[in-house]
Amino acid sequence: MVENMLIQLAIIVGIGLLLSAIVTLLKQPLIIGYIIAGIILGPSLLNIVTADGPIAAFAELGIVVLLFTVGLNLSPRVFRQSGKASLITGIGQILITALLGFAISLTLNYSILSSIYIAIALTFSSTIIVIKVLSDTGDSETLAGRISVGILLIQDVAVMILLAIISSFSASAAGGAIGLLDLAIIAGVLIILVPISMFVLPKVLKKISKSQEYLLLFSLGWCLLLAMIFYKLKLSMEIGALIAGVSLSMSPYRHEMISKLKPLRDFFIFLFFISLGSGMAISDLGNNIMPIIAFSAFILIAKPIIVFVIMVKLGYTKKTSLITGISLAQISEFSLILISLSAKLGNLPANVLSLITMSGLISIAGSTYLMTHSEQIYKFLSKIMPTFFRKENVRQVKDAERDDSEVIIFGYDKIGFSMLKSFRKMGKKFLIVDYNPEVIRYLQSQKINCIFGDAENTSLLDELCLSKRKMIVSTVPVYEINSLILKMVREYNNETIVIPVSNSIEDSLRLYDEGADYVIIPRFLGGEHASKLIEKNEYSHEKFTRERNSHIERLGDRKLIKHFL
Repeated sequence: MVENMLIQLAIIVGIGLLLSAIVTLLKQPLIIGYIIAGIILGPSLLNIVTADGPIAAFAELGIVVLLFTVGLNLSPRVFRQSGKASLITGIGQILITALLGFAISLTLNYSILSSIYIAIALTFSSTIIVIKVLSDTGDSETLAGRISVGILLIQDVAVMILLAIISSFSASAAGGAIGLLDLAIIAGVLIILVPISMFVLPKVLKKISKSQEYLLLFSLGWCLLLAMIFYKLKLSMEIGALIAGVSLSMSPYRHEMISKLKPLRDFFIFLFFISLGSGMAISDLGNNIMPIIAFSAFILIAKPIIVFVIMVKLGYTKKTSLITGISLAQISEFSLILISLSAKLGNLPANVLSLITMSGLISIAGSTYLMTHSEQIYKFLSKIMPTFFRKENVRQVKDAERDDSEVIIFGYDKIGFSMLKSFRKMGKKFLIVDYNPEVIRYLQSQKINCIFGDAENTSLLDELCLSKRKMIVSTVPVYEINSLILKMVREYNNETIVIPVSNSIEDSLRLYDEGADYVIIPRFLGGEHASKLIEKNEYSHEKFTRERNSHIERLGDRKLIKHFL
């Protein structure tokens, strides 16, 4: 028995490794390789992975560990971190996408119950994939990147609630639905857990955190303990694991717990997607070609348009809105888990599982390429629809024409904050240009001279008469934008001081060649500042205490502004 399982596992890992290598060469997420490997290993082809085999049990355990780690991230801070724009866009996108997805499903003759599940599955996007692509492209800190991650946090909270509800449907419950007694039991468990998580767990974790191995065993034990308790109460193991994670989400040790559990979680999730792929029937795919095309097109085209429209209505630029929408054009891994659980409980026919899984594969692959080339997509759309994508804000241009500031600062966040303080101290007249409407509303509330605008907008740059200013500071770390500003200034004036920001040595040297007076490289500037502090203060504890107190005060100011925005 053990030998057979070991051979089976070796074959699964080997094929999974091969398919993962192929999708990696194609610059695609590993999840695609896992599911395709599952299709090959399933009953339709090699028949190595079956629905009642040991891999299915491992896959179920993987969902338990995954929901525990997700629960660790679902602290009340999620809503504070996501921001107003992400909250409004996230909720609006969930509601509109679900309604449209439901309508499409009904049009394609799916039952009402199936249509509800399909609509929910189409609504959510993949946090893992989006963050990975944003990191690879260096767009994590852009406005579009930050808003995308905020929307994904909102989606994660919503999908976890839905997963908790759906996983609590028990075959033994009357009508297959969760009953009032079940809800009362869950409420009772939560009432008991609240004081334990507030007063008991922090003390326990403080004691055991000195040993990393002990911390790992405790976190895994806590997860399995609550999963077992919920199972014994004839409730869902998954919801027990999720609640176990949430109960530890405010702990200062949660990041260590997540990092320790990550390898174990990733292996079990690999087995889950293998099991998911094995459950796909190739015959189902042939009978669902039109629905697969329709749902894939909906995910890749309609979802970005929904996000785009909401964000434009909130006042964001069309470029930021489009790039944010493109980043959400895929199905979440949690959508696949949700559909898998529903099919396992008998709430969905098997062909719906195959339908959503294939639509997920297509949308994940397609969105990865769309995100990688989002800048080119925006430029292409600007050429074929110039009136729509380049329509100027008349008020913005008029504000630019009237302004007579000596200094213009493009971008307020982070570096711009420090610049503003310096120019105020020097008594210089300045103008801040920013493309985040939330930032502009904050600056206006503080009576700070500002206009809403994008540094890529050549019409705006023309109206600002850059060559007539004494200093231009661009905190936007994009070479093309800074190069454009330099070109417009140096064409008429070599005396205006131009200070751009860059994230690479190569781009910095190119900007110097094009006439920049000084290029700020944030990742090097911190080291230079720290070294000067050491030279200045040497071993004086008193001097470093003054520096420390001053730094804490400045960080407090930044934190207040970040919280407001």
